[in-house]
Amino acid sequence: MEELLLIFHPEISLEVKFSYTWYQKQADGLGDDFLRELEDAYQVISQLPNTWPLFQKGFRRYLLARFPFSVIYREQDSLIYIVAIMHNSRKPGYWLSRV
Repeated sequence: MEELLLIFHPEISLEVKFSYTWYQKQADGLGDDFLRELEDAYQVISQLPNTWPLFQKGFRRYLLARFPFSVIYREQDSLIYIVAIMHNSRKPGYWLSRV
């Protein structure tokens, strides 16, 4: 199965670092668990991008199983553009200004 290349919005690195740090402060290793779940999400999205439902503005939403976050993305020109790693209950539409 061919994996599509993932392209990330530049602000995603800050979102992930902030959440990683917060989870690590809650329990040692929890931030690492968060990163592992994100990596798993990226892999499955790159392999099966049309599996998850349309969300807003033509983007799709992959819900993480263990953490209250969603990966917001869309396939575009044989690439996957990830626009946000969105906390499900904090400012849910903030990422719309990125598109």
